[in-house]
This record gives sequence, C-alpha cells and structure tokens, in this order.
Amino acid sequence: MSYIAITMHAGAHQTDLLIAQLSEVGYEGFEEQAAALVGYIPETDFDEAVLQEILQPYGVAYTKETILPANWNAVWESNFQPVQVDDFCGIRAAFHPPFSPQPAYEIVITPKMSFGTGHHATTSSMIKLMESIGFEGKKVFDFGTGTGILAILAEMMGAATADAIDYDEWAVNNTLENIEANKMSTVKVWQADRLDAITEKYDILLANINCNILLQFMGDMRGLVQPGGKLLLSGILTTDETKITVAAASHGFVPERKIEKDNWLALQFGVPVA
Repeated sequence: MSYIAITMHAGAHQTDLLIAQLSEVGYEGFEEQAAALVGYIPETDFDEAVLQEILQPYGVAYTKETILPANWNAVWESNFQPVQVDDFCGIRAAFHPPFSPQPAYEIVITPKMSFGTGHHATTSSMIKLMESIGFEGKKVFDFGTGTGILAILAEMMGAATADAIDYDEWAVNNTLENIEANKMSTVKVWQADRLDAITEKYDILLANINCNILLQFMGDMRGLVQPGGKLLLSGILTTDETKITVAAASHGFVPERKIEKDNWLALQFGVPVA
C-alpha cells in the first residue's frame, strides 16, 4: 500500500489542532519537525479538497509526496529518534544502541507508519499513567494499538494477557513485528474496528485514539472492563475534556487521574466494585 506524505509548514501553536482534525479524516501518522508537520495517509484515502478545507483557515501551505511501500523504512529510519519517558520506559529502533543508563523497560520497535512511537504527547502520557498502575497478573485490552507499544509494555510489566486490536492491517502487521522483536509471548493482536464481538472481561483497558472514537465506543468499553478495573484514555485535546468525562461518567466510570502535555490529555478512570 502506498501512502501520501503531506508536509505542512505550520507553527507549533497550530500542530496539535491540525493533528486532531487530520486524524479524523484518515491520517494515520504524524512527524513533528522544527518548522513543519508531516502527515501520512493511505493513497486510497487521500482527498485533496478535504485537506485544503482543513488547512485554509490556518493559512498553511503544504507539499505532497507519494511514498511507495518499498521506500517506507528508509523514510522513517532517516527521521526516527529514540524516546525516553523518564527513567521508566525507553523506545528505540533496532538500529539504535541500547539506552544507557537503562530505563526500567526498553521497547524496540520497527519505525513504520503505525501511530504510537512514543514521541507524541498522547502516547508518552499513556505510558506515564501506566507507570502508576500494577499490571502483574492482569488482563489487558489495547483498543487501537498502532505499533503495539502499550500492549507490549503491559506484558513487560507483568500482565497475564494483553489483547490488542486495530482497524488498520498495516498497524496489525507492524504490531506483530514488534511483538517478535521484543520476544513477547502473551500479546495477541488482530484486525477489528468494533468491540461488540469481544466477550472477554478485562482488568485494564487502554485506548489511545481520537476523541470522536472514544465517545462512540464509551459504552462498549464499559462492557469490557470488569468491576475494580481501570480505563486509560488518550488522544484527547484539553478542550474536549468535559465531553469525555461526561460520557465516561454516564457509563459508570469514575475519574481518578489525568496528565496534561502540549494541550493533550491522558485520563484514568476506575470502575467501582459493586
């Protein structure tokens, strides 16, 4: 599958809003550069009129490039840098040397198109929420897994099982590669775009997606989390906090903690024990 890379000459104050809007129209990955934002979308999903409609109010110019599958690794390897979340978790590619000093957990990923390399505030904030939760022996579900980072970290932290889904075949294949690279044994991933066929109950549900998807599936997510369990959400702009917390409360979730970074939120909710 070929992708379109859109390089937008946007200021730092515009980046978060553009990522949020473009995520809702099919853009699957982003790279934040010093004076630009690069968005990636499958060529079959690209609509230039939609892009222009989004960019016009910001006065942002752009260039576009078609990236063939054979060239994708070269694109990412030339830009991908290791990222570390405090001394808790480090994320690097196989062509990078190990972290020194070593964080508590080190994840090696193949830097392909899938969203969730740890660089964006949404992923790093989810990792920080995970740091304060006990995963030992827990059943974990990762909704919209991207690169599989969160599910892999859950197993590293002692989860008994870590099930993961993504609607995108590219993301599922990338997660399978990352499971193998990190020698994981309990992470299972499959392609799906809905939750109503899942009958398992989980102790911890992770969802780093966009706000509209979180709102759409809030009730389904509640059905997957057992009493005493946790729901961790990200992909939420600070301006959408009220919408998410109200929707979560309407399904019985109780707010417990939040992390804010670069105008993005990661929220933790609990499910009361009956």
